[in-house]
Amino acid sequence: MARGKWADGIKPRNFTWVIQDKLAMCERPGGYGENHRRVRRQEEIIWIREQGFHSVISVIAAPHNLHNYEELGVRCRHRPLAPTSDLQQYLGVVYPELESLLAAGERVLIHAEELGDTVAGLIGGYLLWTNKVASTPAAISITEQITTHQLGPDGREIIDAANSVERTG
Repeated sequence: MARGKWADGIKPRNFTWVIQDKLAMCERPGGYGENHRRVRRQEEIIWIREQGFHSVISVIAAPHNLHNYEELGVRCRHRPLAPTSDLQQYLGVVYPELESLLAAGERVLIHAEELGDTVAGLIGGYLLWTNKVASTPAAISITEQITTHQLGPDGREIIDAANSVERTG
């Protein structure tokens, strides 16, 4: 059976590998705000599925459209990070979960509305928490290289908070 041009979907905007073939980040499939498009969301989720991602972790506050992942055969975990969240408590739950998924061989994608400080900070903090980088400045620098954007105060705060999160394993 011939597959159409769009059968493999389209890559989400600002898709970036953090750990090649294991952990990636992007903006919300379909776009965010007034630029969000239902058809684009579906095509991007198809791409995510076709690339072999086992889990998507959404850190967006509201659970809008998360059912679309399940409908297209992709497991989605809603882990909202609000500005009022206790960072140590939040990271103390999300980082072990992420580590467990990756250790089980899962391919994981993390997204927020846009690829900004929230996702970048979570990623930089995770790299620090797992000792893949040695220090907060190194985590900030590497995160800025990966995203090709300067990390703002919110992202730096998340990375710094990762220093205080205990490892359980």
